[in-house]
Amino acid sequence: MRKERLIVPVLVALALAWAVAQTLAGLLFERELTRTLAQLQDGSELKARRSDVEHGWLTSSGVIHLAPLFGDAWHLDIVYRARHGVLETRLDGTLRPHVPNDEPDHDAVSATPPRWDAHFRPYSSTLDGTLELAPIVFQQQARTLTLQGGRIAVHGDIGDWRLRARLGELRLDDGETHLSAGPLVLESRFSYTQGAYHFNQQDRLRIQNLAWRSPELTFDAEQLSLQTRTVLDAEELRLKARLDLGEVRSADEILLSGTLAGELSRLDADALRQLAAELQRAVSRGRGADEDAPGEALAPALRGLLVDSPRLDIREVDLASPMLGLSLDGEGVLIFDAGDLAALHPLSLGREAEREAWRERLDGDFLWQDLPPVVALGLGLPLDTRELQIDVVRGEVRINGRPLPPVLERWR
Repeated sequence: MRKERLIVPVLVALALAWAVAQTLAGLLFERELTRTLAQLQDGSELKARRSDVEHGWLTSSGVIHLAPLFGDAWHLDIVYRARHGVLETRLDGTLRPHVPNDEPDHDAVSATPPRWDAHFRPYSSTLDGTLELAPIVFQQQARTLTLQGGRIAVHGDIGDWRLRARLGELRLDDGETHLSAGPLVLESRFSYTQGAYHFNQQDRLRIQNLAWRSPELTFDAEQLSLQTRTVLDAEELRLKARLDLGEVRSADEILLSGTLAGELSRLDADALRQLAAELQRAVSRGRGADEDAPGEALAPALRGLLVDSPRLDIREVDLASPMLGLSLDGEGVLIFDAGDLAALHPLSLGREAEREAWRERLDGDFLWQDLPPVVALGLGLPLDTRELQIDVVRGEVRINGRPLPPVLERWR
């Protein structure tokens, strides 16, 4: 009898615990979603907001609006519905992409709208989501862009995100010109601290097949790979990239193969953060919707990026063209002189005089080893020249100590 009297209190306690856990799951979901949108707006070039929000004990819903920080080139609505559980929240919804209304010749036809689903675990703040893309066709006048569907998967939590996307063939048709690429695989990881003060992003893009068809040129490429890494620390922003070309063939011969690798470094970190803050201030003042840039307010931050004399290191160039009988094996460096930056006007680079002022600050060198004789002949060098030393002094280029030949000077 005593045990029977305990059943009701136990059931009440369990029901109360479930209700508390259910309520807590919903509150944690809302907290993390609000936090994610705030960090997305603070640490990227996007504007983010929500509308049509409905909070519920068991379910909630709304629409997340994403748009570029400046301009109105596109707008994406993420429609979501969340079903809260004690241990996880299940989400699903659709994507509604928009393009400017002033493009009457633009049309998009999709079999079904892109759908997505996800699982959010509130107590570990982790998210697993997938997006299924149906085949879609974009048409603009005589041009047609076709995507043969795909799948995008996201995993992570605040401060550490992983993405893997696999897309079918992407094809662009424009009259007699055709470009196709795919399947494509993108793997990305983005980790960052509060407010993206520090971050580390690694990306790898693999293209299984790439084909170009036009009356003037036809080529096919296989197994192209691009790897990049972007790091922002307390001192600088560094960008590394490596491109593996696989084999590019034309007329059943190898037109080009090889690898290129380089690094851009010494971009001032504080100036980059100042630039991002200025962009955010411009948006908060209501600018940016009708302007491409907030004007002269950006100039000090743009100049500040250069205070440590940015450096471009060409780590590796190893290219070969059996079809043309040419090869390129070399490495080099290019450095920007940061003296008297106040004399530069970054927003006036459309003027030739300003571009010349920037070119005069470039110094560097590049060494081309095992120089093909046909290149030496074209540059007016002895046929037995084995190395080509390219020097850049205050923007002026010299080859093996000589000024550029007239045929190359015109392309400088």
